[in-house]
Amino acid sequence: MQVSVETTSNIERHMTIGVPAQEIDQAVQKRLQETARTVRLNGFRPGKVPMSVVKRRFGESVRQEIVGEIMRDNYVKALKEQDLNPAGWPRFEPKTMEEGKDLEFVAIFEVLPEIELGDLSAVTIEKPQADVADADIDTMIDNLRTQQATMKSVKRKCKNKDIAVIDFKGTIDGEEFEGGTAEKHRLTLGSDQMIPGFEKAIVGSKAGEELEIDLTFPEDYHNEELKGKPVKFQITIHEVEEPQLPELNAEFFKKFGIEAEDEAAFRVEVKKNMERELKQAVSNKVKNDVVDALLSSTEFDVPASLVDQEIDRLRQDAVQRFGGQMDFKQLPKEIFEEQATRRVKTGLLFQEVVKKNELTADAEKVEEKIQEIASTYEQPEEVIAHFNSSPEQKSQIESTVLEDAVVEYVLGQAQVTEKAMKYEEAIQAGQTQR
Repeated sequence: MQVSVETTSNIERHMTIGVPAQEIDQAVQKRLQETARTVRLNGFRPGKVPMSVVKRRFGESVRQEIVGEIMRDNYVKALKEQDLNPAGWPRFEPKTMEEGKDLEFVAIFEVLPEIELGDLSAVTIEKPQADVADADIDTMIDNLRTQQATMKSVKRKCKNKDIAVIDFKGTIDGEEFEGGTAEKHRLTLGSDQMIPGFEKAIVGSKAGEELEIDLTFPEDYHNEELKGKPVKFQITIHEVEEPQLPELNAEFFKKFGIEAEDEAAFRVEVKKNMERELKQAVSNKVKNDVVDALLSSTEFDVPASLVDQEIDRLRQDAVQRFGGQMDFKQLPKEIFEEQATRRVKTGLLFQEVVKKNELTADAEKVEEKIQEIASTYEQPEEVIAHFNSSPEQKSQIESTVLEDAVVEYVLGQAQVTEKAMKYEEAIQAGQTQR
C-alpha cells in the first residue's frame, strides 16, 4: 500500500492510496470461489457451477464489492500509519479501477482541528446570587392552585384572571384579515394573549355586552403585514367565568406527589423543589457564560462533517417532538446550522480543556449526582440501582460531571462576579438558550 497525504486546508486532507492489482485479484478470486460453492443456478447442481459461469454472472458485482471493502480497510490502515484523526467518514474518489491494474483512490476527509485555547483571564462571568423567599413560595403555590382551578359562571363584571367567553371580529380599513375573527373564544384576562389594550378593554364588562374598540398592532408584531396597523375590533361577551381555587389540603398536595398533612409541611417541600430548580438555573446560566467565554476567546475551523451530523440529530429531535410523522430530511438544514455549529465547537473545546488539563469524572461527584437525581423520585433507591447496573446510563452521568469539571476550570481562570437577583430573574436567566 502506497500512501501520500495532501493538506488542502487547515482541516481538510486528500489522502491518495495505491493498492497492488494482485491484492485485488486475489480477493476477487477468493470471493468468487466462495460464491461458486453456495450459489444456486438453474441447470447446475449446488457447488458444481463452473467458475467461468460464476465469473460471467457475478464477476463485476463481486469486484465492485471487493474494491469498496479494500478502499475502506486500506483507508483505516493509512490513518493509523499517518497518525491522522478524522472528524468524520471520508468521500472516496477512485482514480484507477480497471481490472488488472493497481487500484488508486483518493480519500477526502476532515481532521479534528488543532485547538489552542485562548486567554480566559480577561473574561468576565456573571454568577447569579438568589434565594427562595416566602413571597416566591406564595407565588408558586398560587400558580399551582390556579393550575387545578375549576371555573364557575358569574354574573358580575369581569376582572383579571377571569375567563371571558367572547366572539370578536377585527377589521383594518373596514376589511377583515386572516386570524382576526373567532367565536366562543375563551380568553383569560390579564394573560396578555392578545395585542395591548384588547384585554384591558374587556375588564369591567359583563356577559351580554357588546364592545367596539380601536387599537394598533405593535411595531414588533410577528405578522409583518399587520405591524403598526390601526385595527377595529367588535367584541361580544357571552359569559364570564371565575376560577375556583382548590383548598390547600392533603388531597391537593398529593396531586403534586407530596405527602403532607398541612400547609406548613407542603411549603417545606415546595421550597425544596424551588431550591433545586434555582440551583439548576444558576448552573445553566454559568455554563452558558463559560461556553460563550471559550467560544469568544478561541478561534478554530469547524469540521463541516461534524456540523452536518449534529444538524441531522437536531432535525430528528425536532421531528420526534412533533409526533414523528415526517422524514426529518424534509426540515431545512439551514434552520439548525447555527445551533449545530455552536454545539460542535463547544464539544471540541470541552474535549480540549479535558485533555490539556487531564480532567476526570470524580467518582464521588458521580455518586453525588446520581443521589441528587434519585432524590426527585418516589423510590430513590430503585433509581440509584438502575444507574449502577447500567453502564450506559452511568456513562452519561460521568459525562455531565466531566462537563462540570470543565466549567469549574474555566471559572478558576476567568473573572467571576456575583449579581444579586430575585428568584424569578435567576430562573429566567437559566432558561435562556444560546
